[in-house]
Amino acid sequence: MEKKHNSIAEAISKTYFQEVDVVGDFPKVDRFFKLETKLLHQVYNLEEAQAKVTMAEVIGILTERFGKEAIKGMSTYFIVLSSIIARKLLDNQVPAKKAFAFNFACTEVISTMSEASFLQVADELIEFYIDFIADRKQPTYRHQTVNKVIMYINDELESNLTVENIAKHFHISTSHLSRIFREHVGITLVEYLNIRRVEESQYYLRHTTKSITAISNQFHFCNQSYFTRIFKKYAGVTPKHFRDKPNYPFYRFELNELAQEVVN
Repeated sequence: MEKKHNSIAEAISKTYFQEVDVVGDFPKVDRFFKLETKLLHQVYNLEEAQAKVTMAEVIGILTERFGKEAIKGMSTYFIVLSSIIARKLLDNQVPAKKAFAFNFACTEVISTMSEASFLQVADELIEFYIDFIADRKQPTYRHQTVNKVIMYINDELESNLTVENIAKHFHISTSHLSRIFREHVGITLVEYLNIRRVEESQYYLRHTTKSITAISNQFHFCNQSYFTRIFKKYAGVTPKHFRDKPNYPFYRFELNELAQEVVN
């Protein structure tokens, strides 16, 4: 039987050997991969300013390599980088559907960027990556149940979570759960649930056209008035003000990891 002609394999092979010849005369290939490793480390560790500097150096190398086709090369690289970050999100136990949506959204937006905007896009991508990873940073409290509860809340935030049903999920009493959570995190579990709902609702206020009432319902606040009160308590402004002021900073709660003995 005659072997089926594989035009894709042939095209890739041709391009591969052409590129090998080109980069053989390009002295900065090793530097590129060292910079990329450095960039990923900085993003994973939420070092925004340093990551932007490293990204600028990466862009310089890619621009030099691709010349007149820099925008095409940069677009491809940003898409690949977003895919790498999506895998990191999976490592951080982000639900697969959210990691997939992250990758798809990045690809869709990157594919529309213009030659004049790719430097700005690079900085904004760094900010977006870090914001997304920060939300999924693994807690390191010395009580493993507390760490598991925090990750469970992150995954199920749009469910109607209560102290009672969280305790039931982990097969412990509500009193024990409330006590260990406050001892290690420094705030009550009810407070933490409200804080996380406020943090997450900010993205829907800023990046979607959903009504404030719909967002309130999505995060299971008993009514819009209560949502507004809790949102203002932590973010400092009402949901409407936050939506109307696109430069108003996002509120982010910093977990205080208190020193405790390791307990399961």
